[in-house]
Amino acid sequence: MHEHRIKFRIEEILRKREQSLYWLAQTTGVSYTTLWRLTKDRSVGVNFATLEKLCSALRCGPGDILQLESDTKEQSKSKKLPPRTSRRASSPL
Repeated sequence: MHEHRIKFRIEEILRKREQSLYWLAQTTGVSYTTLWRLTKDRSVGVNFATLEKLCSALRCGPGDILQLESDTKEQSKSKKLPPRTSRRASSPL
């Protein structure tokens, strides 16, 4: 299975608030299985309606529950690229 760079921070938020995944399922109407898959990186995506329900129940924004994990391979590749230069022609044709 492909590992995603976008991770859900739902468990971390719930732990800080002393709330459970079961509570979140009951509050949002999103199935426990769906929430479990999101927290365990077993989901291939999330629709906006689900994301909106999560944000509403947790009283936060998408940026609070989603995190883009850094990819050291991608970062090292981007450091090796030369600076971008203008591609404009020096004189009209």
